[in-house]
Amino acid sequence: MFGRKVLKAIALTATLLSAGGAATSALANDVIAESLNTIEPILSYDTAYNLQLAIQKYEAIQKAGGWEPVSRGSYGLKLGEERGHVRGLRRRLMASGDLDPNLRLSDEFDEEVDVALRLFQARHGLRQTGVLDQETMITLNVPVEEKLAQLHLNLQRVHGLVALLSDRYIVVNIPAASIEAVNMGTVERRHTAIVGRIDRQTPILQSKVHEINFNPYWHVPKSIIRRDIIKYMNQDPEYLTKFRIKIYDGNGEVLDPSLVDWSTDEAVQYLFRQEPGAENSMGHVKINFHNKHSVYLHDTPQKSLFGQNRRFHSSGCVRVDDVDQLVTWLLEGNGDWTHDGVKASFASGERQDVRLKSPVPIITTYITAWANRQGVVSFREDIYQFDKQGRVALIED
Repeated sequence: MFGRKVLKAIALTATLLSAGGAATSALANDVIAESLNTIEPILSYDTAYNLQLAIQKYEAIQKAGGWEPVSRGSYGLKLGEERGHVRGLRRRLMASGDLDPNLRLSDEFDEEVDVALRLFQARHGLRQTGVLDQETMITLNVPVEEKLAQLHLNLQRVHGLVALLSDRYIVVNIPAASIEAVNMGTVERRHTAIVGRIDRQTPILQSKVHEINFNPYWHVPKSIIRRDIIKYMNQDPEYLTKFRIKIYDGNGEVLDPSLVDWSTDEAVQYLFRQEPGAENSMGHVKINFHNKHSVYLHDTPQKSLFGQNRRFHSSGCVRVDDVDQLVTWLLEGNGDWTHDGVKASFASGERQDVRLKSPVPIITTYITAWANRQGVVSFREDIYQFDKQGRVALIED
């Protein structure tokens, strides 16, 4: 199923794991990540070709009878166990190419199975535990026909989007909660992201990044005032003070929060602005691009959220991990900006706006299946149910 390079990496990982210890497990995960985090963008001309090859491989799996579901008795299987259910797990992982089909069938959950299961989990955006937990079991038991339908749908999406691509661009892939900064068909930066939750979705759009705001104010959207701020103020009357959010009336005068009737929607008529600082919801930077949805990329003080597996927490905007690196990339060609200079601007706490001399195209999109040239196929959950709707056309702006 996978190319020789990937199988070689898997074999190397198994050898490392067999040496024992947490350090070798970490190194094994690094090797698997190397198989996945290649230079190909999720969205590119190469993606279309790679998806076509993936479809051929999954059609071959379908013609061969697909794969058998993993039995309930397999739940909780992990490295070192020896049970009859391991044999079924081996057959399942062989069928999808995660485990070398030339290996012997046995009841032992050995290093090779551990690596294969971790690879499967990584390809599907699951936690790479090497343990057959409930989420992994459900994903393993998705029929090959559903995988094929997902591949075909995403190939159509990619074909509809590649005409929008330029030499240098940013892609936010919502189902993967990830960002890629691409130059001349190569991913130069890859970032973990936090995107909109199901009831406050990150919109699908195309635009151009035109401005960087260092240490910005946060102008609270009316939707968040209505949905969140009023609720928080009823729970804690000191909420606005704690988070350095000021209220301004129609004359631009600061209004005392105690004068607002928080039992009603009165607050929606005022302007709420959070001062720059450690508590600011934008963190140290805001990355602007024109759009009708008033969304943007930004930093965040809630760094711990980037470590979660499901990163659908925002109200529509996109939070960026290692955002200083992305800002540095965006500011290439804009004078003497360096990574150290960007970090110094963050640390200064001073407001500064920088317009890009050459705006960088950005696409927020919805790709739930893609492949790289090594033959590794990745899938993600249909978090917004666009796959279920059969939605192909994505860009509306």
